[in-house]
Amino acid sequence: MSAVLRPKTQPRGAARVGVGGPVGSGKTALLEQLIPRFIARGTDLAVITNDLVTAEDAERIRRSGLIAPERVLAVETGACPHTAIREDPTLNLAAADELDRRYPGLELILVESGGDNLASSFSLDLVDYWLFVIDVAGGDDIPRKRGLGVLQCDLLVVNKTDLAPYVRVDLQRMLREAAEVRPSKPVLQTNCATGEGVDAVVERIAREVLFDR
Repeated sequence: MSAVLRPKTQPRGAARVGVGGPVGSGKTALLEQLIPRFIARGTDLAVITNDLVTAEDAERIRRSGLIAPERVLAVETGACPHTAIREDPTLNLAAADELDRRYPGLELILVESGGDNLASSFSLDLVDYWLFVIDVAGGDDIPRKRGLGVLQCDLLVVNKTDLAPYVRVDLQRMLREAAEVRPSKPVLQTNCATGEGVDAVVERIAREVLFDR
């Protein structure tokens, strides 16, 4: 079931979009492509990253120059990453609320999960909409494994499509099977190293979360 969306004018503040997926699938690379595109659209945004016991991803985003460093908060989960986005999202909720207080005009908060397995999913107490990122190097059987992340996310992103010939992955079969296990839910393909396909992700979020037309 898709997330229940709320207008961005409601009291809770900015819309919150989760970005999850296995380790190395390209979540942070996707963030680095999303941030400048939303800024170019005039979207007032901030970022929360999750890592086990470091702020590595947050520091990477802060150093990128893509967004003011103070708009990036780090959550150290201290446990399996899914714990802080699903079972007990208290730390992430507090971070999002803090960003809402700091920036009254905030429209969008991107919440990146730490890398986790295919069963990882976001609590809808935390986010309004969530993406799950998989990559072709992980194998074209990922959709067939029917992990919760693949099945339940609002938008499935198949990343690193350029690698398919080198890892002997049938990309079209992978995309077809992803669509089959997600009837009526979108699947998009990207190459976050070059930005290919990211505009479609931005348009989907803008339309379904920010209600842009």
